[in-house]
Formats: sequence, C-alpha cells, structure tokens
Amino acid sequence: MATARTWFITGATRGLGRAFTEAALAAGDRVVAVARDTGPLDDLSATHPGTLVRFSLDVSDRSAVFAGVERAFAAFGRVDIVVNNAGGMLYGMVEESTEEQIRAHFEVNFFGAVWVSQAVVPLLRAQGGGRILQVSSMGSGGGMASVGFYGAGKAALDSFGQALAMEVAAFGIKVTSLQMGGYDTGLFTTGTTATDPLPEYEALRAEMAAMWGEDAGPDPATAAATIMRLVDVPNPPVALIVGSRSYDLVEEMERDGAGLRQEWEELSRSAPG
Repeated sequence: MATARTWFITGATRGLGRAFTEAALAAGDRVVAVARDTGPLDDLSATHPGTLVRFSLDVSDRSAVFAGVERAFAAFGRVDIVVNNAGGMLYGMVEESTEEQIRAHFEVNFFGAVWVSQAVVPLLRAQGGGRILQVSSMGSGGGMASVGFYGAGKAALDSFGQALAMEVAAFGIKVTSLQMGGYDTGLFTTGTTATDPLPEYEALRAEMAAMWGEDAGPDPATAAATIMRLVDVPNPPVALIVGSRSYDLVEEMERDGAGLRQEWEELSRSAPG
C-alpha cells in the first residue's frame, strides 16, 4: 500500500481548494487546510478526524504564513505537496480600480504565494524534496479587459514559479504552475471584489459579459482528478494547462500571437538588440 502523503492547501474552503482537499482525503492522504475562515470545513473535519488538520491563516501576513507553515509541517511531521490556491478576483477596468483594491488583490493572489513558497522551501529541502503547485490561470499569457489585474497577478505568479522551479530543482523540489481553465469555483461571486463602474465603459462591460456567457464551468472536482494524476508524475511540467477547452483556447491565442509577431517582424528586426 502506498504511503500516505501530506498536503498543505491554502484557500481550502471553497472552489478548487475544497476540491483538492476532498480528493486528497479520498485518496487516503492527509491534509493541512488553511483559509481565513475554516468553518466551511466542519463537515470534512467530522468525517476525517485523524487526517485533516485546519486552522485560520491570512496568506497576506508574511509572519503569520511562516508560523503557519511551521505548524503545518509539525502536524504530521512533514509536508509532501504544497498548493498555493488562496486568491480572489478584482473585477473592473484599470481606470476604475482603486489603489487599495489593487494592492489588496496582489497581497493575496501574488504575495501570498510568494510568502508560502519562501516559508516551505527550506523545510522541503531539509526533508529531501516535495511538490509546490501554484494555482494560476489559462489566461495568464495575456491581459483582458475588466480582469486585467487578475491576469497580471497570475502572469507574475507564473514567471515567479518558473524561476523558483529552476532554483529548487537540485533539492528534489518540483514546482508546477496549474494554468486552470474556467471551473465553477464561485470566483466571480463570493470571491470577487468589484470596482465602482464608470459609464464610459458600459458598452465594453456588456460586450465582455456576453462573451463569457452564463456558463459557470464544470465542477472543480473534475480538475482535482487531473491534479491527483499530476502529483504521481515523477518529473512534472513547470506549467500545465488544466482543462480541455482551455487547452484549445490557449493554442488559438498562441497562433494569433504568432501571426501578430510576423506581421510586425520587419519593425522588430529594425533594432539590433
């Protein structure tokens, strides 16, 4: 029988974090689940009293993160898989977004993952290795109106994750950016901070809403099944698009991007750098 692994999952109470937590427990693994409010995990705590540990943690608080990571490793003696999932959505145009909203968004979506990564690396190195999964987005490769800061945070997370992967590979630590497609996670409802809309963007806002439609996407559990397969791969990719429809969309965007580069190739090559 395979040895049970230990997961440390941030933002574990809803959406993908909840789905990953449930999938890990169902596989016989142990989970340290954190979020600002862990009340929604009452049911899982009742059914998994020996394999689920939960406590409140604000990932935007660096000192609290370092203390929380120590507590997580102490709970079961080690952590094998770290999932940086905590995050939210800042919905609105660039002009509409306040400094407070932008900074708060990046504190959780980007810096929270940075603090967790900095805290876990020395502990993973000391135990001889482990996995870090950064929950990113299939849209991280380019900005889109009304969700520009969300995309910017995920692009930063991807770049940071790729650098981290190079830095820790020699220690047996594997890092993968999970470029998630659209799943029914509640990101656009309970996980959203909205700007005060300006009338100048009313038409564009309606256009974007029509483009996205009302389909909330598939159940996050369908993505969790893929992640359970990923963590069994000895040499995982640095980035993985998670979702068949999203894979097709990314391929289409890459083809469009290549066409634009070729259109402006002469101007690009007019500089020597």
